[in-house]
Amino acid sequence: MAPRARVVIAKPGLDGHDRGAKVIARALRDAGYEVIYTGLHQTPEQIVATVIAEDAPLLGLSVLSGAHLSIVERVLALLERQDAADTKLLVGGIIPDADVRALEAMGVDAVFTPGAGIAGIVETVHRLTTHLNDALEPAC
Repeated sequence: MAPRARVVIAKPGLDGHDRGAKVIARALRDAGYEVIYTGLHQTPEQIVATVIAEDAPLLGLSVLSGAHLSIVERVLALLERQDAADTKLLVGGIIPDADVRALEAMGVDAVFTPGAGIAGIVETVHRLTTHLNDALEPAC
């Protein structure tokens, strides 16, 4: 099996509930992705620094605090400033329908709300990173 892309999973802000983020991280790991989990209470600056340091083409944010719009806006601005605006961004959490549309308009690639299936999340990551996986295959 060809190596899969690196994925950073992050828990921004003061939210102390990370079970969902850990479940997704494990599912992605089991699907062959290299997953870097940042842990709780990360600032947008810390999250983007991890994405840059790990050269990760995909970032998943788990936000249950209700601060998803301001956090995503800050993360996207920092990614842009670091010439990493092409980083794919997924957001999961308790997000009202109107905010899902707002996040997508900001440039979020996919939003997952409670009840989203793990298989669907893994498939979305696969779809967003498939072209990256081809670049990771070793040349013969």
